[in-house]
Amino acid sequence: MPLPPHISPQSLANQIRNWGQALGFDAVGISDTALGEHETHLINWLERGRHGTMDYMQRHGTLRSRPAELVPGTLRIISVRMQYLPARARDAWEVLEQPEAAFITRYALGRDYHKLMRRRLQTLATRIEEAIGPFGYRAFVDSAPVLEKALAEKAGLGWIGKHTNLLSREAGSWFFLGELYTDLPLPVDPPGSEHCGRCRACMDACPTGAIVAPFELDARLCISYLTIEHSGSIPEPLRPLLGNRIYGCDDCQLVCPWNRRAALGVEPDFEARHGLDDVSLVDLFAWDEATFLKRTEGSAIRRIGHERWLRNLAVALGNAGPSGEVVAALEARAGHPSELVREHVAWGLERQAK
Repeated sequence: MPLPPHISPQSLANQIRNWGQALGFDAVGISDTALGEHETHLINWLERGRHGTMDYMQRHGTLRSRPAELVPGTLRIISVRMQYLPARARDAWEVLEQPEAAFITRYALGRDYHKLMRRRLQTLATRIEEAIGPFGYRAFVDSAPVLEKALAEKAGLGWIGKHTNLLSREAGSWFFLGELYTDLPLPVDPPGSEHCGRCRACMDACPTGAIVAPFELDARLCISYLTIEHSGSIPEPLRPLLGNRIYGCDDCQLVCPWNRRAALGVEPDFEARHGLDDVSLVDLFAWDEATFLKRTEGSAIRRIGHERWLRNLAVALGNAGPSGEVVAALEARAGHPSELVREHVAWGLERQAK
């Protein structure tokens, strides 16, 4: 839509950045909708079956890489970034080195980021509307077929690293992304440039070898996919490699040199809740479904459901050191109504018996 005569595109873009930062976004950038190179990468990735059981990726196809088809009239995308690394959570390496402890990806320790960021993007849109009048927009936070990392890279918020996460020289990779699709004729920012160089720390650290080549991830091997996105049985050869990771995996971020200078999150809602940064596998495995739902209220963890929660924990308990307490916990679930849970409990007991 055309802007009012008294407001220039550049001045509005500057205001949008200021409003965004006042709302808690660490960085705000603007891009156009051309994602041709990223679309080619997406198509090749899908053709190789690297999306695993995430059928929606195939189903949405190029809708993901063509913003103006997803939201007709889109001219520019405002991308935002928000740091989330909890300042007071137990050190991640300490948890990973303690086999009887439960490791949960840092982004899921606090409240679910989706609603929080969407509300703030809506507030940003409202402020723009107050300044220029009604305009076309839609806000997204990992909630639709959107190539958020590609758009953020185009908007200058960083570059897609070898581990396929977005990286920033000043902020590392511990941040969430969100987008505001708009019909505004705003000036675009220069895209981010790649600064991974010859480093392959993330590739070498991946427990399952999921980063099969620089900038290429096979989701079927990724622990985050296996413990969160995948609803079926976890392939047996991969189970020992999960260690005590019961929801996601941060290894590629933990070893990345750019994260040595990453800022901690300042949003209180992203701090660890219910002691999930320092809790034993046995304690979590004892949660019945009502307890699971209560303790994960407002958390991203709830989306996997109690059945997959128990599946993941059974694998982690099998990977823990030999322990009578662990065996007793697994045996208590051996007759669980879910075949999926029973299968992984049986595997855990076999591991404990070795």
